[in-house]
Amino acid sequence: MVRMLEAHGVRHIFGLCGDTTLPFYDALARLDHDIAHTLTRDERHAAYMADGYARVTGRPGVCEGPSGGGATYILPGVVEASESSIPVLAITTDVATTSRGKYPLTELDQPALFRPLTKWNASLDQPARLPAMVRAAFRAMTTGRPGAAHLAFPFDTQKGFVDPTEIWADTRHTVFPAEPTGPDPAAIEAAADRLAAAKRAVIVCGGGPVIAGAFAELSAVARALDCPVATTVSGQGAIAETDPLAVGVVGSNGGVPSTRAVVDEADVVLFVGCRAGSVTTERWRSPGHERTILHIDSDPMVIGANYRTEVAIAADARLALAALAEALARRTSRGQDGAARAAAAWAGKLAAFAPLATSRERPVRPERVVKALMDRLDDDAVIVADPGTPCPYVSAHYRWRTSGRHFITNRAHGALGYALAAAMGAHTGRPHVKTVALMGDGSFGFACGEFETMVRHRMPITSIVFSNATFGWIKAGQNAGFGQRFYNVDFGRTDHAAVAAAFGVKAFRVEDPDTLEATLSAALAHDGPSLVDVISQPLHEAAAPVSEWIA
Repeated sequence: MVRMLEAHGVRHIFGLCGDTTLPFYDALARLDHDIAHTLTRDERHAAYMADGYARVTGRPGVCEGPSGGGATYILPGVVEASESSIPVLAITTDVATTSRGKYPLTELDQPALFRPLTKWNASLDQPARLPAMVRAAFRAMTTGRPGAAHLAFPFDTQKGFVDPTEIWADTRHTVFPAEPTGPDPAAIEAAADRLAAAKRAVIVCGGGPVIAGAFAELSAVARALDCPVATTVSGQGAIAETDPLAVGVVGSNGGVPSTRAVVDEADVVLFVGCRAGSVTTERWRSPGHERTILHIDSDPMVIGANYRTEVAIAADARLALAALAEALARRTSRGQDGAARAAAAWAGKLAAFAPLATSRERPVRPERVVKALMDRLDDDAVIVADPGTPCPYVSAHYRWRTSGRHFITNRAHGALGYALAAAMGAHTGRPHVKTVALMGDGSFGFACGEFETMVRHRMPITSIVFSNATFGWIKAGQNAGFGQRFYNVDFGRTDHAAVAAAFGVKAFRVEDPDTLEATLSAALAHDGPSLVDVISQPLHEAAAPVSEWIA
């Protein structure tokens, strides 16, 4: 296994030891190889680290864990990666094939557990099949719509013989997206016709253009049309938000009335690498179903799932946009006032943001934290945000000055506790830039054990906790849609700075907003792990950029 992973360019594995892992770990200890193994404090965070690593490197992430509880713990991170189109290979070691059915400790039908939640899934019951199965896993993860894979690795087959001549990799499958599919020329021509004839088109980008690296191609299409470009939360980075045609995030999480207006006023909407799901479309109300819909996606099952689609282009986002730009260059397009429409969206957003970003009120306004970070972080920094308090504020108000993968959040399932570990994976993959992890105190409770891992590896990550002693997103939903009947969402306040300090993190606490900027500067400048515990305004009392809470 070590040699096959090495052949596929794997240089980092994140995982946790167990009884069934002993032969695999022994191989990692004995063999001369270039793979660094990061020992985590639980398997869930190993998968999140592999996810963050894959997002910033463009290479599959690898995590591992033992049988039984280890396999169940690693599963949440695998699900998130697969649903987010991120290739993560989860290797779960298993009881010996000869022990099956005899009630050995930690026996579990691992392939059955992972089958509905991965793109590829198998158990290596015959050692000779290992090279072919690893190649199949990488092929599945990186081609088509990328996704996660799982390989169960029984104790006895870990020690079996493999023909050395079979130890090779197809290098096309060491990066993603691999072997991208080009578009149907007829569909490209049809889309170009409708876009060139539009009066007020808008492009809405999901994560697909970021994964495909379609930055130049997207810009070419937008400029050919003089058309504004909006993004989902996952699509941030498809276009620099300082670009004159950039609208920013739309949808119920991070969108605001002025950005929604750009979509609602459009006559043609082009979705690119976007599922047009409930958050992006505000429960399928924006855009309205009377609009002309065009859709580009590498997954043909996504196209037409939520909107009647006039032109469907099942293809890689980069290849499809490149072809579309060429087709538009052969057409005359009326001006669509893209820059003016985008500027109006930002003006509306900034009018609401500016007074809160300089507010001296207590508790500290989250908007002030976002502005302080924007003023201090370089353009190449990576921010990883948990759902809940951090995500909508950063999505709406942090204005990204360059395209590319600079913002990571878990939009598929939104599990708490993601940001800390994903930031560690991102730092491992991109160690020469500043990485910041944003979380609420609910998320801190899910993940704080990994501060020991961060300190052990001396990762200079700055963590910021929005501390308000509640599961804020749920409390905001109770506030908006359930008569303010606040039930079982509040908990005792934790001194997060003291907890982090106990692990060896350089920790700070901010209650006075006037001390925020200086404290953040000190934390960001620290050459090791740092944390700032910000006593912040809870979501149910805030002007959060969320159009509606669950009601």
